[in-house]
This record gives sequence, structure tokens and C-alpha cells, in this order.
Amino acid sequence: MESEPFWKTKTLEEMSPAEWESLCDGCGKCCMSKLEDEDTGEIYWTSVACRLFDAGTCRCHDYANRLAKVPDCVGLTPQNVRTINWLPSTCAYRLVAEGHDLYWWHRLVSGSAETVHEAGISMRGRVKASESELAEPEDYFDYVLDEEP
Repeated sequence: MESEPFWKTKTLEEMSPAEWESLCDGCGKCCMSKLEDEDTGEIYWTSVACRLFDAGTCRCHDYANRLAKVPDCVGLTPQNVRTINWLPSTCAYRLVAEGHDLYWWHRLVSGSAETVHEAGISMRGRVKASESELAEPEDYFDYVLDEEP
């Protein structure tokens, strides 16, 4: 008899560090700059990537040191994934926290890290600028997307 996968049997807090890291689907959406309307709290997605983001692989160039190198980088934890309002609706951390299963294209389900890209879920090919290229905060408005990527 085959046992259930860990994300169906463990809470986020019960996962080992390796299990936790494997939940990341590699979409790169959390590495995109987002704008928040101060009055409404509405989140606006942009196609501007963190300066450490590799748009080809949808991975961080320096994941181990990202929190020290990028002051506004948010390290995801079992506690904060339940409260971060900008996590994408497809995010595995959010899905598991809300009691949902992973999508077919998630690497833990499909067995391939490429299916997130093949399914069009990732930011691969959709990044238009890097934070390091923008001179003024107002420049971000030129890269606002019509909807969540």
C-alpha cells in the first residue's frame, strides 16, 4: 500500500527543512515586485524581478544569502504564509496551509521541475525589468500587470 505524500499528512510546522524547501514550485512569482494600494490594500503585480532573480531558471542567484542582501525579501515560514496576502493563488505553501492539494504541474506531483514552466504558471519569459534597472519608485507603475500572473 502506497503512503500519502508528506504535504497531505503533515502540517507546514511538522515538515522537515528539506520537505519545506521542496514545496516551492519554482514559479518565481514571490520574487516579483508588488505594489499595494495603501487605501484599499489591493495588490498590484508587476513584471519587475528582484535583483537576485534569474529569469531563466526562476530561481534566486543567492538563495542562502537573499535575506541579508535584499532588505525587503520575505523569507517564508509556516507562520507567515498564512498571513501574507500577496502569495499567489497557485503557491504550494498557500495551498497546503489552506488544506488543498498541489496542482498537477508541481514538481512533487509531476516529477519534473519543468512542468511549472510548461504549464505557463511561472514567470519564465515574463520578466520585463529588474529592480536594479529602475531609477525611481514611480517607474514600477510602468510594469503593472493586468492580473495576478
